[in-house]
Amino acid sequence: MSDDLRNAAARKGSFVQTLQAVAWSFFGVRRSADHAQDVAKLNPVHVIVAGVAGAALFVLALVLLVQWVVGSGVAA
Repeated sequence: MSDDLRNAAARKGSFVQTLQAVAWSFFGVRRSADHAQDVAKLNPVHVIVAGVAGAALFVLALVLLVQWVVGSGVAA
């Protein structure tokens, strides 16, 4: 593993900060200054885990919404 990768994985950004950054990314709005700060502080492993978890929750919410709409008869 290269030194850059080791240094990135050793970053001390909190998981809550990571969740906030990923949530803003899903929303699609992020200032470039905040993005640069995230790149400098956040642990890339946390970003990957939060991104996969966020995507799974989003898909689950969509599936539940579709099931509710179809089951309620609104879509008929």
